[in-house]
Amino acid sequence: MQPDYLDQPPQSTTLTDYDRQHTKLYLRLLDATTDSADWREVARVLFGIDPESEPERARRVYDSHLARARWMTANGYRQLLQGGAPH
Repeated sequence: MQPDYLDQPPQSTTLTDYDRQHTKLYLRLLDATTDSADWREVARVLFGIDPESEPERARRVYDSHLARARWMTANGYRQLLQGGAPH
């Protein structure tokens, strides 16, 4: 079964379709960070990646999506509220 996420979200200065499709994931990541959840557990639960067998990938996926989630809270949310870029 293919995951419904990329190992790294697209990097853009504008809201992407990927961001729209993964807003819930971003919110869950931010909640987990606020709750001081261990990144390994988050990678396991949210991404289905075993950090013991794939530690580099698990960390890369976690870090890149968390960075994008933080970008959304600082920048992307404005575009989301305005209807975002055309689909």
